[in-house]
Amino acid sequence: MIIEYAIYFAAFCFGSSLLMNLWKIVSAEGVGDRVLALDTMVINAIALMVLFGMWKGTEIYFEAAMLIAMLGFVSTVAYARFMLRGNIIE
Repeated sequence: MIIEYAIYFAAFCFGSSLLMNLWKIVSAEGVGDRVLALDTMVINAIALMVLFGMWKGTEIYFEAAMLIAMLGFVSTVAYARFMLRGNIIE
């Protein structure tokens, strides 16, 4: 019973954080700020997937969260290389 309220509260917090990151992507001046906000959005999406898996009581959402985490890491590295060097693949 109390765990459901904790999941709802955490989902609300991570959902509002997603909206704040979306605002930062729209209103940021530099590309670095946008990439950082996008990376934070990936982390918040992973947290929401884990919370949804806890709420539903199934493990498939944890595996999906792992896939999102791997793709988020690779995309952050690709953005960083593009910002530093101007190309991704040498």
